[in-house]
Amino acid sequence: MKVKVCGTTSVRDAVQSAEAGADALGFIFAPRSHRLVTPQVARDAGLQAGVTVARVGVFMGQGLDEVLRTADAARVTAIQLHGPLPGLYVRQVAAYYPVLRALRPADLGGPEGVWQGIPGVTVLLDAPEPGGGVPLDWAALREVFPPGAWLAGGLGPENVAAAIRMLNPAGVDAVSRLEARPGEKDPEAVTRFVQAAKAAAQGRGNESYPQ
Repeated sequence: MKVKVCGTTSVRDAVQSAEAGADALGFIFAPRSHRLVTPQVARDAGLQAGVTVARVGVFMGQGLDEVLRTADAARVTAIQLHGPLPGLYVRQVAAYYPVLRALRPADLGGPEGVWQGIPGVTVLLDAPEPGGGVPLDWAALREVFPPGAWLAGGLGPENVAAAIRMLNPAGVDAVSRLEARPGEKDPEAVTRFVQAAKAAAQGRGNESYPQ
């Protein structure tokens, strides 16, 4: 299982997250985000974190050319896409980069559910308001959570283990509950989150899931 620390805005936070054991860092390029970074900052932070840490560019609403130019300048290794998007657009991005396609629970039963099992695209189930710190209803998702999907939405050190035990995601992703303030990570919270997620993943095969 992979652990992603999203909303990284500085070299300091990138290096600390990598040292804590994060598998991936998220750099947000969505224009209206409080955690918006430039490609240069993302590139420098990602390179300082080390080559073993994946670097994910997070986009919402940008055109294909802008996404690809930004991703290239930032030297990301994957792209995360939010918002309503044409299927062709997602496939075009996936021709260049591995894609995390962020969906809401309500999307799973609709046309967006097609991304389950499509090569190059991994579903990331997120809250309707990404970055808002509100957890999803995990119990309601147990029967519909896509195999191999990632989980986001209100995850933090205090609840990530329970989420992993219940839904068995392939990866977990957190932002707001790992911050001292918007755009600045709390190193202790990051470390506790990574440790709790890794420990839960290692032990989940031997534990009883809540009924």
